[in-house]
Amino acid sequence: MDLPRYPYHQTLEQRSGLPQRRPVVIVGAGPVGLTLALDLAKRDVPVVVIDDSDRIGEGSRAVCWAKKTLEVFDRLGVGEAVAREGVRWHRGRVFHGEREAYAFDLLPESDHKMPAMVNLQQDQVEARLVRAVQLEQRIELRGRHELIGLEQHADSVTLTVRTPDGLFDMRADWVIGCDGARSPTRTLLGLRFAGQIFEDRFLIADVRLDAGARPRGLDPDRPERWFWFDPPFHRGQSVLLHAQADGLWRIDFQLGRDADVEAERDPERIRARVAAMLDTDRFELAWSSIYQFSCRRAERLRVGRVLLAGDAAHQVSPFGARGANSGVQDADNLGWKLAAVVKGEGDDVLLDSYEFERLEAADDNIGHSTRATDFISPKSALSLRLRKAALDLAAHTAFARPLVNSGRLSLPTEHVDSPLSTPDAEPWSAGPSPGCPAPDAPLEGGWLSEQFGQFLLLCFGWPAPAVGVRAITLPADGVAAARYGARPGSVHLIRPDGVVAARWHRFDADALRMALARAHGRLS
Repeated sequence: MDLPRYPYHQTLEQRSGLPQRRPVVIVGAGPVGLTLALDLAKRDVPVVVIDDSDRIGEGSRAVCWAKKTLEVFDRLGVGEAVAREGVRWHRGRVFHGEREAYAFDLLPESDHKMPAMVNLQQDQVEARLVRAVQLEQRIELRGRHELIGLEQHADSVTLTVRTPDGLFDMRADWVIGCDGARSPTRTLLGLRFAGQIFEDRFLIADVRLDAGARPRGLDPDRPERWFWFDPPFHRGQSVLLHAQADGLWRIDFQLGRDADVEAERDPERIRARVAAMLDTDRFELAWSSIYQFSCRRAERLRVGRVLLAGDAAHQVSPFGARGANSGVQDADNLGWKLAAVVKGEGDDVLLDSYEFERLEAADDNIGHSTRATDFISPKSALSLRLRKAALDLAAHTAFARPLVNSGRLSLPTEHVDSPLSTPDAEPWSAGPSPGCPAPDAPLEGGWLSEQFGQFLLLCFGWPAPAVGVRAITLPADGVAAARYGARPGSVHLIRPDGVVAARWHRFDADALRMALARAHGRLS
């Protein structure tokens, strides 16, 4: 795939020296910033996206895109292409030494539009997003615009930007920093980025097998996630393998804390590691990188009129595919709230709810990532013995399998304490409670997830006389009813980001009005 670029050009405000005030400026043209820009544009909010580069980053980097993220992409017009071009999978296998410890299935039930996971290299996902942005008239994407200063005012923000033609100022009502782990936006806000930096180093190798090669039983027609603890080809460490698009395979080798980084970068040394793992030298080394990772987050996600999202807000380990996925979910959470504030449809406290919910999600993801890292890299002989015992038991007993942690794969966080949610007035025996993700289900001629993006009232068994919100009627005995724990007469209010805001066993117009007001930040 030819990757699009967004070359620098001098703008009118540079030539005139008079800043043009914009509703929203997004700093960073990665997956998170581009997703947020598309979301806002579809809500009729003009956006300028600036980036210090003018092209998509090199290498596969983020690879695994989770079901929730795919549903967000689908609403923005790129989900079907990502799912079509990537490698779909839902099954994983965990090995200990030379034997399999256990296998798992991320999506054992049918009747979902999107698969559990799709593996597609980040540069190809970004290419899809950039092309969608370049076709959107409400978005201006500016390359080689480096943020070097921020000044907040009562009703706006001034951004000082460095370009090939020198410095100039931009003006915005709101600024969103989606500019990565070294975020200049976060630095200019003076926010601490606190957490744990792990000493272990890991090697990424993207390889392409020669035609006809079938090493170690890999089957390109049945892609799975394979994770080894203490494999015979890499004793004392761990290895992760994923299939990617275009015939590539992603392999992550744990190198340990004392690895000689320069020596490990040697292509011949990398080839030797890969050959030992695949039991063949019939492959091409397409890309490689050595990394350390952190589990940390910013102390705040909002300072006045400036907000943070994605890696600018939080970092996690790559085990569990929680980095890029949680960043896209930040954008999904923020887009409708910021649009409502810009258009006067919601109160400013909606943006405080973004900080509340996405800090909760960041802490959730950091917790999962830290536990996975501690299991993958035991820090003591006792921890190593406990890990071996859990892996040995997992091969024979189901109760031990939850103890094995090769990375809990990305799922959206449940915001059960969200200030936007209306608590249940009556007991429910099943289904997602307020603050939890709304599950997908088939509709006649489509899918429920395709209807998200606006406030939506699901009416089970009969059409409720709702005012001020779109309502759709669903069978009281279908797949959707089962997934929502509904009975005839039940109603569910769904937020634009696919989160349950409220639910009742019977329709009540006053209760719906109150729930909508709360979900717009107008009730505490």
